[in-house]
Amino acid sequence: MTGAQPGAVRHDAGTGTWILYGRSTAYALRLAAGSVWHVWWGPALTPEQVAELPLPRRDHDDVLGEELPGEGGERFGPPSVQVSFADGTRAVEWVPAGHHIDGGHLCVALADRHYPLRLELHYRVRPDTDVIERWTRVHHTGGAEPVSVTTLDAASWTLPAHHVHRLSHVGGETTVEFQLQRTVLRTGEFTLTSRRGVTRHEVNPWLMVDQGDATEEHGRVWSVALAWSGSWRITTRRTLAGNVTVSGGPGHGGPPWLLRPGETGETPVFAGLYSDGGFGAASRQWHAYIRGHVLPAADEVRPVLYNSWEACGFAVDEPGQRALAGIAAGLGVELYVVDDGWFGARTDDRAGLGDWWPNPARFPDGLGPLIAEVHRLGMRFGLWVEPEMVNPDSELYRRRPDWVLHMDHRRRTEIRHQLVLNLADPEVAEWTHAWLDRLLTDHEIDYLKWDSNRAFTEAGWPGAADPGRLLLDHTRNLYAIIDRLRAAHPRLRIEACASGGGRVDLGMLGRADQTWPSDNTDPVDRIAIQEGYGQIYPPATMGACAGDSPNVVTGRAASLRFRLHVAMAGVLGLSGDLRAWPEAERREAADLLAAYRRIRPVVQHGDLYRLRPAALDRATVVQYVGADAGETVVLAWRAVTRPREVDVPLVRLRGLDPSARYRDVERGVLVDGAVLMHAGLDLALPPGDQASVLWHLRRVRR
Repeated sequence: MTGAQPGAVRHDAGTGTWILYGRSTAYALRLAAGSVWHVWWGPALTPEQVAELPLPRRDHDDVLGEELPGEGGERFGPPSVQVSFADGTRAVEWVPAGHHIDGGHLCVALADRHYPLRLELHYRVRPDTDVIERWTRVHHTGGAEPVSVTTLDAASWTLPAHHVHRLSHVGGETTVEFQLQRTVLRTGEFTLTSRRGVTRHEVNPWLMVDQGDATEEHGRVWSVALAWSGSWRITTRRTLAGNVTVSGGPGHGGPPWLLRPGETGETPVFAGLYSDGGFGAASRQWHAYIRGHVLPAADEVRPVLYNSWEACGFAVDEPGQRALAGIAAGLGVELYVVDDGWFGARTDDRAGLGDWWPNPARFPDGLGPLIAEVHRLGMRFGLWVEPEMVNPDSELYRRRPDWVLHMDHRRRTEIRHQLVLNLADPEVAEWTHAWLDRLLTDHEIDYLKWDSNRAFTEAGWPGAADPGRLLLDHTRNLYAIIDRLRAAHPRLRIEACASGGGRVDLGMLGRADQTWPSDNTDPVDRIAIQEGYGQIYPPATMGACAGDSPNVVTGRAASLRFRLHVAMAGVLGLSGDLRAWPEAERREAADLLAAYRRIRPVVQHGDLYRLRPAALDRATVVQYVGADAGETVVLAWRAVTRPREVDVPLVRLRGLDPSARYRDVERGVLVDGAVLMHAGLDLALPPGDQASVLWHLRRVRR
């Protein structure tokens, strides 16, 4: 026992050491030799034990272990602070400038010994989690000239030296997002990044590092996640001697921005977590942290939604939406979302973005009658918007072509026939907020699907006083718009989308209730997408729709049961053309949606255990355990049967009460908790391809 209070910061003035205590771990740093140095990140130690720990050793001629390394001296790793002063000097030399502790919040300040620059390292711990939040502030303390800032990371993390380190992260592309990848970390630097202005499909701003021996259930794992929705960078460096650092923050490779006299700059949070329970425990701790400290309405049960895109494409009109809404309500849908095509001259993707009023030919009386009908049917009403984009073929662009990202004497690259509005411009940001606020004020809209369908190109702002701020301020102003809308319209709920999973991160999840991980709803592909997504992000944030068969992206056919069982792993929805579904499929869908509504409190808010990893040719099994182990849900899917090989039918469950008995809600089967955990549950997975099964077990009295 450490004797330290979880969620508290201890300071040892004699050694200049601070210790942050999470629920069961400790993080320590020490002031020495004019800088702040990493000391410990792992199981909780007493202050006396931490005092015995040495500072990081030098690695040959390289200084290692600074909490936020800058340029200058024997620093040869990736710098987390790169600034240039008015006289051209780039290196920094720090002197202590005090510290402040407020509960679980620690601020340690450093000042350059000559130039007017103050650096603040911020840390925050809470009693219910081992996640440590870190961020950085810089302040220009005087003088007449600005300081040019090229790099300002949110944090640099130091991991224990070891002879092997393994890196886990996700990679992919549009419609193939969140593919889990694990690789041995070699000597040198490994960088994950987005230069696209948004989070990006190809990678996601988190990673995990273990010492080569971690499994789903065992082993030490260090993980980090950046709360930023624009361009970003995370760099992992490993030396030949086995020293590892992970640094990261917003931006990558753009022009520097100016810190003016008296001004303060601040990074987003770069959060970190140590877990000794393997990858599974790390995921569960991230899920609990996001539910408890990131999501705006975490305790709510997410509704079953229907999205009109697959049924209609751009051919959206009031009669068609009324017909679909009636069918959806009859199936048990709770939220009806009208997708693209309701506004301006939007008959395809070439026109209309920016003209945010209902198309008068398709909605002659506006959106009001349709919204009223959806509400009469007992559903909430949602609407698709893409506020950051504009078509050149639009009234907005013809009126204000200067509002888009562009550069003088350069072409304006169109992607999907779109350009990007410059939300860094306060006038554009205010206009964007105004039309969204008016839309929500004039209509009883419960939900916005907030899309962002292209990367940023020609990210310039001719005439701007500080063009280097553009991408940073675009994201900050985006956040401010959403924050203002949610404050003014408390019932509003938001889904974040960016051509699928292109903007999934802790920054957006601080403002959006759920995300759309991929435009690919093929259940076979979704098994792997959902596993990668769930490494950090909880099921309550993962939109998962069952669409038409054959699938609109892959052309693969799948049974309705298989499609819905896979989608039950997150926030279930429907997206097909319900008008074409046979009556038997509608009845089956209604039964399956009813089953999901019974299990969703456990799926959305319980602890997730990945009992068998995602695979195409054998069963993938996930389990969700509710509060105090009173209820559990098991979902198993097998896409393809391997010839002459049978899946092991028994799977050992986790997190249950071994002294209790559990009864399956549908089958009435009664099984002892200890048997389920030590011998296993017979999945009774049907034979053949695209097999799936759902078990819903509740604790009963003996």
